[in-house]
Amino acid sequence: MPLLQTMRPRQWTKNAFIFTALVFDHKLFVWPLFWQTLIGFGLLCLLSSTVYLINDLADIEKDRQHPKKRNRPLPSGRLKKEVALAAAIGLPLVVVPLSFWLSPGFGVIAVLYLVINLFYSFWLKHIVLIDVLLLASFYLIRVISGALIINVTISPWLYICTTLLALFIGFGKRRGELLLMQTNTGASRRVLEEYSLPFLDELINLVSTATIMAYLLYTFSAENLPANHTMMLTIPFVLYGIFRYLYLIHLKGEGGAPDELVLRDRPLQITFALWGLTAIIILYLNQP
Repeated sequence: MPLLQTMRPRQWTKNAFIFTALVFDHKLFVWPLFWQTLIGFGLLCLLSSTVYLINDLADIEKDRQHPKKRNRPLPSGRLKKEVALAAAIGLPLVVVPLSFWLSPGFGVIAVLYLVINLFYSFWLKHIVLIDVLLLASFYLIRVISGALIINVTISPWLYICTTLLALFIGFGKRRGELLLMQTNTGASRRVLEEYSLPFLDELINLVSTATIMAYLLYTFSAENLPANHTMMLTIPFVLYGIFRYLYLIHLKGEGGAPDELVLRDRPLQITFALWGLTAIIILYLNQP
C-alpha cells in the first residue's frame, strides 16, 4: 500500500526507545504500565509517520532527482499528493488528543516532538552539525516520553548513553548519505556539502569512544543496577556491536546509519538480541 509505505513502518523500530524506562526501572512485567507504554509506542509511531509524510511532500521534487528516493510512492506518482496531505493533517488531529489522554506529560512531549521535527524538516536539517544534534534529540525525547508515561525517574547515565548512541547513529547516517552523493551526482543535499568523509569518520570515532566509556561507567555506577555489578556482563555485546558497525562501513563498504544496518545485518541483530536478553535477566533476577 503506497500510503503505508510512505509512513515508513520499518523506521518504527526507533520508537522502541520508549520502553527504556519501563525495562530499566524494573517495571517490564507490571502489565498496566506495559500496556500504557505500548500505546505510547503506537502513538509515537503514528507521529513519526506524520513527519515522514510531511518530509516527502516537502521534498517531492528533490526526491525525483535522487537515485533511490525517486522510487518512493510520492515522487514516483504511486501515491497522490492529496491523499498524503490528508493523512499528514488527520493523523496529528487524532494522535495528539490521545497522547494527552494517555498522560499529560506524554502529550506535551508528543507536541514538542512534532514541532521540533517540523523545524528540522523545513529549516534546521540544512545547518551542519545542528542537523545531527537534533536527530539525536529525537532519540532522547523517546526515552523521556517513556519515563513520563509511567511516571518514573531513570538514571542520568541512560540519557547520556542514549544521546551518544544517537549521535553515533546520526553521523553514521550522514556518512552513508555522503557516500551515496559521491557515487550518484543526482543525489544532492545541501547540508552534505558541509561534511566530508574524513570529518565524519573522526566524529564517528570520537562519539563511539565516548559511547563505550559512558556505558562502561553506567554498568557499575548507576544507582538502580544490581550491587554485584553483573550489568558489566553486557559490555562485550556493546563493544562488538560498535566494532561490527565500524567494520561494515570501513572494510565492507556498507552505507547507512547503524539502525538501518541492524535491519539487514544478522550479526548485529543477534548482538542486539543477546544484549537485551542479558540485560533483562540481570536486572530482573537481581531485583531487591
